[in-house]
Amino acid sequence: MASIRPAATAGMFYPGEAAALAREVDALLRAAAPAPNVAPPRAIIAPHAGYRYSGPIAASVYARIAPGRARIKRVVLLGPAHRAAVYGMALPAAAAFATPLGNVPLDTDAIARLKELPFVAVNAEAHRLEHSLEVQLPFLQKIIDEFVLVPLAVGRASTEQAAYVIGMLWGGEETLTVVSSDMSHYLPYTQAQVRDRATAQAIVALATGIDHEQACGATPVAGLNLFAQRHGLTAELVDLRNSGDTSGDKSRVVGYAAFAYYDAQHSRH
Repeated sequence: MASIRPAATAGMFYPGEAAALAREVDALLRAAAPAPNVAPPRAIIAPHAGYRYSGPIAASVYARIAPGRARIKRVVLLGPAHRAAVYGMALPAAAAFATPLGNVPLDTDAIARLKELPFVAVNAEAHRLEHSLEVQLPFLQKIIDEFVLVPLAVGRASTEQAAYVIGMLWGGEETLTVVSSDMSHYLPYTQAQVRDRATAQAIVALATGIDHEQACGATPVAGLNLFAQRHGLTAELVDLRNSGDTSGDKSRVVGYAAFAYYDAQHSRH
C-alpha cells in the first residue's frame, strides 16, 4: 500500500476536524475580495502561519484561483524547510499527503523527473513535520476540484535551481505554482510594516535578491521571480498585513503577504 504523509499540524495551525476546517476555510474565502474579472493567476505566493494569523491573507490570493477550479489539475508547491537540514530540495517518500479534508495524491511522473536532478532528493524527515507546505493544502482542496501535488521542501538551494524546477514543471493552465513564504519575523509592528512594504515592492518588481530576513521562503520567491523575468510574467501584491493586524498583539509580529503572478497573455473577459 502506498504510504500517506499524515497531517502534522492539524489541530494546531488549523482545525483538526474536517467539518470545522471546511467551515473556517470557506469563511476565510468568503471574506476575501471577489476574484477580479481576469484569468486566474499562473502562480501565487501565500503565507503559512496558523490560520488565525495568516489565514485571511492566504485566502485573499486563493480566492483568485476560483475561476480556474476545474481547469487546474496539478499544483507545484515549494516552501522553506523549517524542521530538517536540506541541501537542495527535498521530495517526500509518501505517495499522498493527508489533511482532515482528505488525501491529496502526488504527481508520480513529475516526481520521477525531479529525482533525476542532482540537487533534488527524497527526504522523508524534511516533510514529516513541515508546516509550510501542509497549511496550503486545505485552501487548495477547497478552491480546486481535483488535483495532484508536487511538494518540495526547499533548503540550501540556489535561486537558479528554484527557477529551473519551476520552469521544468510550469506546463500550461492545468498547472498552478504555489510558493509558501512569510515575511519579516518578530519585529515591532511599525518596523515590520516598513520592512515588509519594501520587500513587497521588491517582489512585485521581480527582484531576485530577496533574503531570508525579508522572507523565510526567500529562495523559492527569488526563483519564481527569476522565472517570471525570463518568461514575461507580472506580479501583483494582493494583500499585505502582519500578525498585529490579525491577532492584535503588536509587540513582536510576523509579516504576511500574498502575490499573484500572471502571464503576458492574461486578459479581461
